[in-house]
Amino acid sequence: MRASGSAKLEILPARKDFLAAARARKVVAPGLVLQMRRRDDDTAAPARVGYTASRKVGNAVKRNRARRRLRAAVNDVLAGRALGGHDYVLIARAATAGRPYDALLADLASALDRIEKKS
Repeated sequence: MRASGSAKLEILPARKDFLAAARARKVVAPGLVLQMRRRDDDTAAPARVGYTASRKVGNAVKRNRARRRLRAAVNDVLAGRALGGHDYVLIARAATAGRPYDALLADLASALDRIEKKS
């Protein structure tokens, strides 16, 4: 079951949810890493999304910019394609903050295509 057009995604609440997603499926793209896991609860539950950027991305300013750009990309791409009952984690890479926004959107769209094929 897919979320509707501009559905509001919930935020991933706890570290244990990030760790559970890390043990599930993962796709690497030039501008980001996408992890996805299916939760055990009802698929009618809304999709949840989390963002992370390690110090490998850069200083605090670069990490925050990378996370903001990932949130914007999720609002543009993932909000219309998210599967209910799934958790998504987007991990910033060193190139995320400086990558052209259109390329970042394309990275997320292709990562979603690839990760859904693995399902």
